[in-house]
Amino acid sequence: MNKYLTIFIVTLFSVSISDAQVIMRVGPGYGRRYQRPQQRNRSQQQNLPKFEPSVNLSIGYGFPNQDKDQLADFYNYYKGNITQTGPVTGALDYQFSRNMSIGVMITHGEVSVPYYGYNNPYTSALKGSLDNWAFMLNIVRYMPVNTSKVSPYIRTAIGINTWTQNYIDASGNKINLGGPQPTDLAYQVGLGAKFKLSKNAGFFAEAGYGKYILHGGVFFKF
Repeated sequence: MNKYLTIFIVTLFSVSISDAQVIMRVGPGYGRRYQRPQQRNRSQQQNLPKFEPSVNLSIGYGFPNQDKDQLADFYNYYKGNITQTGPVTGALDYQFSRNMSIGVMITHGEVSVPYYGYNNPYTSALKGSLDNWAFMLNIVRYMPVNTSKVSPYIRTAIGINTWTQNYIDASGNKINLGGPQPTDLAYQVGLGAKFKLSKNAGFFAEAGYGKYILHGGVFFKF
C-alpha cells in the first residue's frame, strides 16, 4: 500500500511542477494547432497589476492531525479517545512567477492515546504518544483569476518525517516495539485560496490530505 501511495504522490508532485501541458484545437481555420494554457489566460491577466517576485511566509494550523494513523496497534488491546495537537505549520517560499512558488514547509504535531484491554475496558493498560516533525519541499501552483484580492492555489509538498514515540505500560515501563514503525514519508496535497487584506498580508484556507484535512492561517509577503 505504501508503495502505491508513494508512486501516486510523486506523480502528482511531478505534474504540479510541469508547465509543458498543451491543448490541441481542431476546427475551421485552425487545422491542428497546439496552444499553451498560458496563452489562453493572457487576456484574463491583462487587468492585474505588474507581477513582482516575492518571498512569502505563512503560519497556520491544521486539523485533524493525521499522524494518529501512525499509532501502533497491539493484540488484545484497543485505542481509547485520541488527544491531538496540530499540526502547526510554517512555510517559507519564493514566488518567482504569477503562477508558481517553491520553498519549504515544516509541520509539528503531537498525538497520544490510552489503550484498553478487551478483558478490562475500564482501566488503561497502556499509553502511547507520537511527537512528529516533518520537513517538506513545498510547491504551490496558483490559478489565474481576474482579481488580485483572491489567489486560489494547489499545494503539493513531499519530504520526510522525524518521530519521537513512547509506549508506556501500567507499571511505567517503556515498551520497545518490534513491529512496523511510523512512515518516513511526509506529504500534503491541498486545494485552497489566499485572501489579501493588505498589500503584504492576509489569510488563507485550505482543504486536503496528508498531515491534515483542513488548514488555515495567515501569510505575509516580503
